[in-house]
Amino acid sequence: MSSLVSKVRHIGLLALLFVPFCGMAQDPPTDEQQDKPNYLTIDANLLMRGELRNGGMPYSGQESEVQDKDKARFIMSRTRLSIGYARSFVEAKVTAQHSGVWGQLGKGSFSLYEAWARLQAKNGLFAVVGRQELYYDDERILGRNDWAMAPSTHDALKLGYEGHGHKAHVTLAYNQKAENMNGGSIYRTNDGAVYKSMVTGWYHYDFQHIPLGASLLFMDMGLQNSEDQNPVTEHQQLLGAYAKFNPARWNVEAAYYRQMGTDEFHIPIKAWMASVKGDFDPNPQWRLTLGYDYLSGDPNPVVPKQGSIGLVQHTQVCGFNPLYGSHHQFYGAMDFFYVRAYYGGYTPGLQNWYGGVRYKPIKPLDISVQYHYLLTASVIYDADRTLGHELEFTASYMPINFVKVSAGYSYMHGSSTLERLQRVEGKNNLHWAWLMLTITPRILSKRW
Repeated sequence: MSSLVSKVRHIGLLALLFVPFCGMAQDPPTDEQQDKPNYLTIDANLLMRGELRNGGMPYSGQESEVQDKDKARFIMSRTRLSIGYARSFVEAKVTAQHSGVWGQLGKGSFSLYEAWARLQAKNGLFAVVGRQELYYDDERILGRNDWAMAPSTHDALKLGYEGHGHKAHVTLAYNQKAENMNGGSIYRTNDGAVYKSMVTGWYHYDFQHIPLGASLLFMDMGLQNSEDQNPVTEHQQLLGAYAKFNPARWNVEAAYYRQMGTDEFHIPIKAWMASVKGDFDPNPQWRLTLGYDYLSGDPNPVVPKQGSIGLVQHTQVCGFNPLYGSHHQFYGAMDFFYVRAYYGGYTPGLQNWYGGVRYKPIKPLDISVQYHYLLTASVIYDADRTLGHELEFTASYMPINFVKVSAGYSYMHGSSTLERLQRVEGKNNLHWAWLMLTITPRILSKRW
């Protein structure tokens, strides 16, 4: 009996593995099917990434006692299953997600990644309500951050208009941790989402006679600190612009943002950032890239040396916070900046000079090399402003249209300033390698 049960389990497992690929064998919808009003899809997204880290991430005090503390090897995975429905004026999508590390039996993170409905009018007006991705322009401020195993989505209402080259979106979000009968409306920043309320306004226009697109972005976020028993909601704002110009073989992008208001501790915010990037394609196989990012930092960021005690009180926040952007794609693949905090909670800002080469010898193969020279934006007393040099190699190959294999290797020569700022030793000779498989089949596509 036990052997029969075991066989049934194995057959069931094999069936589940083959279902996604069987769905791809369906014929494309005929003209008659296209005219049918209801459209149902089921999609899978399987991502598995093995990593070898040698000093690439900071370690805690307990891990520092392990002899092999700097060499970590593991395989991460993320699985999504999406069900989508569309009709002439309505669209809905629900996506379940699980992420974890191979070997975490019964653990990992399971969540509802998306659950939204969209209503569309004929005149270009629309509304999207529910848990959804928010991403705009180059995703520097609001992005999907798809590299992360558990990227964030937002519970929000989005209202908008799109048509005649114009796109205008207004998003409203309000978070609460429970349906309280009493206890007020406290939503601390360490309870889940990092904001209690958020209002965003985004406008984009594509010019008709020149290859230029420009956007304006405004955000207001309400936050409550985690130390006050009866916190007041403090509001901070972001205002900025983004432009993209792509004539012929060139692609030029530029952005500028300012942050103001007060943080959750009622400290005034005066921060800003600017970026510019240029790409040139001499032919379809090659692309050359050069760019620069500047993110403002707090003044006089005195950091005591290891074993010393020091405290600096700032009367205003000058370190720019890129908020909910896809940081991994901008400031170096090893994620030393804007993914983890500096010692003391302040930030010295960042200057990021970078350049790269991309080569596509054949259509499914993509190879790139990129170099970053990283410095602080603020002057640091008794320390050099150089943070380090990072060199990155990446390659990807798509044997079929829903399977992608990619790999990367990064080397960073961190400076003594980087070690001092993040209070972690051994950052002057860092290696990080990864190999990733992404499978995104459409399991079912049905019209009726």
